[in-house]
Amino acid sequence: MKILLIEDEILIQKSLQKLLEKKGVDVDVASQGREAIELIKANSYDRIVCDLMLKDITGFDVIEESKSRYNLDEISNLFVIITAYSSEQVLEKARKYNCLVLNKPFEDISKAINTMIGA
Repeated sequence: MKILLIEDEILIQKSLQKLLEKKGVDVDVASQGREAIELIKANSYDRIVCDLMLKDITGFDVIEESKSRYNLDEISNLFVIITAYSSEQVLEKARKYNCLVLNKPFEDISKAINTMIGA
């Protein structure tokens, strides 16, 4: 399994990467949305775990750009949004893409990791 992890907080990024790799997952990481879009265009992923608030663009912008490669059904199966800002507006927009949303901080890290890998 190959996952793209898009997270601009390096401590969270490294921690999640380590936990995913312990589960046997091949993990590519990106700290910026535009960098992630280039990786999405160049590689195939089983899952894309994307922070909502990145320094350059939002996770939703990354999803929109991914439409050039994936249809809406594929996007709903690929993307897991992680966010500390789960307002009703955010959840409503995530529903538009039919994506899973995980709130940070994670209540149960192993459950969150299993959700990210689709277990």
